[in-house]
Amino acid sequence: QVQLVESGGGSVQVGGSLKLSCVASGYIYSRRCMAWFRQAPGKEREGVASICSDVTTTYADSVKGRFTISRDNDVNILYLQMNSLKPEDTAMYYCAASDGYLWFEDRLSPHRYKYWGQGTQVTVSS
Repeated sequence: QVQLVESGGGSVQVGGSLKLSCVASGYIYSRRCMAWFRQAPGKEREGVASICSDVTTTYADSVKGRFTISRDNDVNILYLQMNSLKPEDTAMYYCAASDGYLWFEDRLSPHRYKYWGQGTQVTVSS
């Protein structure tokens, strides 16, 4: 049984940094992708960043140059380092894992991911 558990969210001021973690248990990463999504109140869930087993990464334009996704395969943890945070980054952040390899154009689409964590809240205040 696959389980994803996020942590690391919190409140931070504009320009600050946070690092999110997602512990994945019962999940085989080979030829698959993992990603971070976020959802603000009243808005659709949007893809933030993804990383696949071939180590390729994909980022939403809104976070390029500020966020970095990475994965520690030894301990099955997915990370999202978030720097230069803005108020518009405020959202619930979710970790997700696919059930197969995803082509580039699908990697930030929530419909392509089968497994989801419960989320961790990030609030950026000015």
